[in-house]
Amino acid sequence: MTGALLDALLFAGGYNATVVALGCAAFGLAAGSLGCFVLLRGRALIADAAAHATLPGVAGAFILAALAGWDARSLPLLLAGGAISAGAAVLAVGALTRGGRIRDDAAMALVLSIGFGLGVVLVSVVQSLPVGGQAGLKSFILGQAAGMSAFDARLIGGLAVLSLLLVALLFRPLAALCFDRDFAASVGLPVRALDLALLGLMLAVTVAGLRAVGLILVVGLMVIPAVTARLVTERLGVMVALAGVLGAAAAWLGAGLSAAAPNLPTGATIVLVACAMFVLALVVAPRRGVLAFAWRQLRLSLVVARDHALRAAFEAAERQPAAGAIGWPDLGRGAGWSAWQRAVLPRWLRWAGLVAERPEGGVALTPAGLAMARELTRRHRLWEHYMQSAGGLPPEAAHRAADQVEHTLPPEVAMEAEAWLRRHDPARLPPAGGLIRPGEPETERGPR
Repeated sequence: MTGALLDALLFAGGYNATVVALGCAAFGLAAGSLGCFVLLRGRALIADAAAHATLPGVAGAFILAALAGWDARSLPLLLAGGAISAGAAVLAVGALTRGGRIRDDAAMALVLSIGFGLGVVLVSVVQSLPVGGQAGLKSFILGQAAGMSAFDARLIGGLAVLSLLLVALLFRPLAALCFDRDFAASVGLPVRALDLALLGLMLAVTVAGLRAVGLILVVGLMVIPAVTARLVTERLGVMVALAGVLGAAAAWLGAGLSAAAPNLPTGATIVLVACAMFVLALVVAPRRGVLAFAWRQLRLSLVVARDHALRAAFEAAERQPAAGAIGWPDLGRGAGWSAWQRAVLPRWLRWAGLVAERPEGGVALTPAGLAMARELTRRHRLWEHYMQSAGGLPPEAAHRAADQVEHTLPPEVAMEAEAWLRRHDPARLPPAGGLIRPGEPETERGPR
């Protein structure tokens, strides 16, 4: 299978496999790029309703063509029928939700159910026609890229490339529409026309993907690469380009896997490959991934435990200036360290040069640790006094609340709290440099 997969991916698996791979890749490129705007505009469910509503259009176009004596299996004709019924579904959703009589999700579910049910009924009617079975219409439900001809691939690729060019042309207006519709309207952009253009592009890409991945899965290839790209970057231009590349790569690799293992349906394989890319990004994305989040939480917990230890050492020395060093067990209990923190933090504090071990036992703050501990203690007391004065909290509750906010709120918020105390309750404002300095002679401490 490995050799067949490599042949398919390197376009050496035969003419038909090459046609399928290129057609699917072109569709994946357009679907991924447009999917970013569909996702940001909140149109993913409408796209799903429109995709399911293409089935009655496809079946209806087949029936009309058969009755008129035309080529009922003509792909352009079938896609045109699907586009008409999908557009009608989008208009139906808008009409149902207008005036707030029906919620958006209920309207989309209603249109999706009616459209798909009507399509299944019409497909059964097609089966009874004397033109030969279902004429492959069921392939529009789950996709049948393996049966794609060169003309089909060119048609799908042409629709995809046209959609991609229109996305590039309308990039800035669509970006403004997706992020702030009111701002877009205030600067003179035709927001209604842009909304209609986005819906039109969505319908075009949806119809283009019917033969490749089917109406059930087409929205997946439009949304999954966009969500994956959103995990990796926060810049829209990079997101659109990356989603297009991911969509094309998923379609190319999925088509290759399907060619190497003919029992695998092409559309479902393509979507599963896109899902695998999403899961990988969900785990390893540099800012939004699970590992990055877990690392930030772990680091935050260590920083909080370190700050508590430094403050505990400072306050212990403040209560008993002549005591000097403090033992690790007492320091850990005062800081509320957990078992694994007791194993990690002593090494970290020593490595960072914040504490030094004494030959006679115990640890003491270094000058760097002393400076940090003094600032941490002052910030904690600042929040305590602010919550007591501005919030009316009792001392113990203010102490617990200060522990929760002092490590996460930015310095600008602490400066606002300090300014409030300076204006309304200056007696509670901790002195900037007047805290007792542990280990220093009485004459060098300054006023308390």
